[in-house]
Formats: sequence, structure tokens, C-alpha cells
Amino acid sequence: MENGDIKLQCYNKGCGQKFDSSKNTDDSCLHHPGEPFFHDAYKGWSCCNKKCTDFTEFLNIKGCTRSKHSNVKPPEPEKPVKQEVNVDEVIEVKPIIPTVKERPPFDSPMTTMRPEIATSLKQQVFSIATETVSEKSSDEIAIGTTCKNGGCSVSYEGPDTNKSPCAYHPGVPVFHEGLKFWSCCQKRTTDFNAFLSQIGCTQGEHLWFKEDDDKKSVQCRWDYHQTASHVVVSIYAKQYCVQKSVIELSPVRLKACLLFPEQNNTTFQFDIELRGIVDVESSQVFMYGTKVEIKLKKAQPGSWSKLDIPRVTPSEEKPKLSAADIEITSRVDAVDLDDL
Repeated sequence: MENGDIKLQCYNKGCGQKFDSSKNTDDSCLHHPGEPFFHDAYKGWSCCNKKCTDFTEFLNIKGCTRSKHSNVKPPEPEKPVKQEVNVDEVIEVKPIIPTVKERPPFDSPMTTMRPEIATSLKQQVFSIATETVSEKSSDEIAIGTTCKNGGCSVSYEGPDTNKSPCAYHPGVPVFHEGLKFWSCCQKRTTDFNAFLSQIGCTQGEHLWFKEDDDKKSVQCRWDYHQTASHVVVSIYAKQYCVQKSVIELSPVRLKACLLFPEQNNTTFQFDIELRGIVDVESSQVFMYGTKVEIKLKKAQPGSWSKLDIPRVTPSEEKPKLSAADIEITSRVDAVDLDDL
């Protein structure tokens, strides 16, 4: 057999042909210079964008580069060195015990969180003029305000109204077994209109503001869910003041105060001791048009059995009642007539 008839095997990837060394030119071999890859059911070559899911189709992908044929075998991958195992060796396996962080005290300093405000809520807030959200002076009395003393129905018409006498009931209204009366004067009646028209038994000055007017609160629905790394608390609320609503956080405490200007500046108060410890710097607050979302980053991954640890607030000492007061309290239900 002549040398010209000897065929050599080409070992370039993707070629697989036999060639005549005397006719081997720079464009004789069509192959892939890259490496094959197999990922997520796809099969292809790193040197070109050709890939498929069928293995036979993968083998038939034509090369992307031309060069001379090569009959040099690529080096075989090194086999892992087999290590001898000492059967007499005792291997001690210890469980991994996570480190437990020391729990900070409940009264630790709190950080006022800077919320991220949704774009739609920003447009809603800043489209309102500043004058509409400014608070009225504490000394200003709106025309038409009704005297807050029980039994007085005088409305404020101007400074001269303060000169008129205020006849009111210093006690509380009582409804019991069909009877209606004031605890201060005991004038009983069964007719509700007659009860409302009873003239007060005490003379004094009109009261246009109650002491607890600025302490009124509103109830908002809230909920939470958690993952291994975060606890997300959602407070569902609308028309709250973004600028004056405050979210405070410490590693073991969450405190929220939402202000509602359109509801006579009522507030929603939320103050709990967290079941676990959180990373304050990695936690976030988001304000939307329908809710406030507080994303707490857990200091240690895991699951909390509950969101909070119930705190027992020491009850205030109640004043001692006389025998007459005890008898009335045990028999009647007091109601507030301000909203009637």
C-alpha cells in the first residue's frame, strides 16, 4: 500500500473523518474548537450558539471552524486517585448546633424606619395642597361645635356663646330595665326624648373640647406571613398621612402609629414584642395606598411559632367606690351620648 493511500483518523471535536495527510489543507477539517455542554436538557457547544434537546441531533451538529485535520488524540481526563480507607479508624460526627444570639431588652433604642412610598401613593399625597393637611390651632373653635357637657345642647356661634350659662349633668347616662336617667340626679323616665330634654342639674361653663379628643384611636386589620429569612407584617389602611405616620423598630420590638387626618386625626397604634430577633438595618417598610407592609429580616433563619410575645401591662389601681356607687355599677350599663 502506498503512503498516499494511508488514511489517518481526525480527532478534532465534531469532525470524526479520516484524512489523507498529503491533502490536509487549512480548510479541510470542519470542527468545534469549544467544549460540549449539557444543561437543563439542552445539548450544545460552547463555541457556537447551536443547541438542541435530542442527543442524535446534537451529534450531527456541524462544526463552526475550519482548520487542518489532526490525528493527535486529546489527553484523557485524569482518574481520581483511589485512597485507602482505614477500617479501624473511628470517625466522630457531632451535630451542628446553631449559635443563639443574646436577646436584647424590650426597651432597647428604636430606629425610625424610612419607608419606600409607592408611586401611586406619592401622586395622591403630593397632589393635595399643604394647606388642606395643616392642623387647626388648638384654641380655634369651629362654628356649630356642640358643647361636650352631658345634657347641654348649646352650639358655638361665636365668642358671645361662652357668656351663656351651661346647664349640664356631671354624671353618666343610665339605661336599666326600660328606665332612662342620669346617675347624678336620678330623674327617671321611660321616654327617650324626655330623657334627652332633661335640663342639667349643675351650672358651669361650656366645654367645647374633650381632654381625650387628641387620643382617639381607630382599629385597622393586620396580618403577617413568614419565610425562612423574613417576616412580613401588613397593616391594611387607607387615607393615612404618609408624612406623619411613623414605624419604629428595634431587634425585638415593632411599633407603628398611623395618623388619619380625614377621620379627625384619629390614630392606629401598634406596639408588640417580637417572638424572634430581627436585623433592623436589613429590614424595610413599604407604604401603599391600601396598606403598610413591614418586611422584617430575621437575625437567624428559621420559623417563628407566633409573631409576638404577649406582654402583660400592670393594671392601674382602681379608686375605691362607695357602697352606693357599687350598687349602681353592678345594676346598670353606662353609655356615651356624644354620638347620639
